[in-house]
Amino acid sequence: MDSVKIMLFVALGLLSAAFVVAWVRARRARPAGGAGGGFPCAWELGVGAVTNFFDTLGIGSFAPTTSAWRFRGTVPDELIPGSLNVGHALPVATQAFIFIAVVEVGTGTLVSMIAASVAGAWLGAGVVAGWSRRRIQLGMGIALLAAATFFAMTNLDLFPGGGEALALQGARMAVGVVGSFVLGSLMTLGIGLYAPCMILVALLGMDPRAAFPIMMGACAFLMPVAGLRFVKRGSFSPRASLGLTLGGVPAVLVAALIVKSLPLETLRWGVVVVVLYTSVTMLRSAVRASGGAAPSPEAY
Repeated sequence: MDSVKIMLFVALGLLSAAFVVAWVRARRARPAGGAGGGFPCAWELGVGAVTNFFDTLGIGSFAPTTSAWRFRGTVPDELIPGSLNVGHALPVATQAFIFIAVVEVGTGTLVSMIAASVAGAWLGAGVVAGWSRRRIQLGMGIALLAAATFFAMTNLDLFPGGGEALALQGARMAVGVVGSFVLGSLMTLGIGLYAPCMILVALLGMDPRAAFPIMMGACAFLMPVAGLRFVKRGSFSPRASLGLTLGGVPAVLVAALIVKSLPLETLRWGVVVVVLYTSVTMLRSAVRASGGAAPSPEAY
């Protein structure tokens, strides 16, 4: 293993440790029995396990998690972006360690695109954490529509085929960095990074397999960075986020080290239907909120 990857692993380990410390402090600072506190229930742990299992295999986790939470009213809409970034951070870090170690990609390209994604996430989280419920609903409704489109495009083989390159140079590197910055900022809203990153990598002529370490590495760094901002502002659900983490990390290890692959096309079509439904309900909630009083907290 080359020295750059070792440095990435050390940096990721330190960032993850700092994230855990900040999260623990935030939990201790909350009043005992406060809203959204306590140990996650079986449903919250199950959502973490299922979404992260399939995320490791290439389905993505943000859109399915949002759909599951809205189905049961687990998390208020305005807290969903923060809860996604906080709760999925450590499972995705686990994925990053695995994929960076086993999939070859140019280290300069890998580091540059990861750094750009983190910068975008830092900017995006600072903006999204202060949004109102209605703006979150509008933004996430649109993001979920995009996610459903990406799932459908994957099943219909409408993504560009890509090439064989494992690294970028010159103008393509610049496009890759700018694209990663934009995708990082959108990640904090809940659009997910998997499918957009696959498209970006393929359009730049890279081997589609190179998307995995880039995507997982970017998410592993940007999600704790974004999560720290959400934690600082209290814009997340502690219990639901903890459910994602505790259920997700073991599921990632099972998916990556034991299962490794499954026939996923049928599952993706199911996800398309569920995510479209969630998007429509999210947008309807935003429209209703614009014409009257917002739903009371008791509705959740």
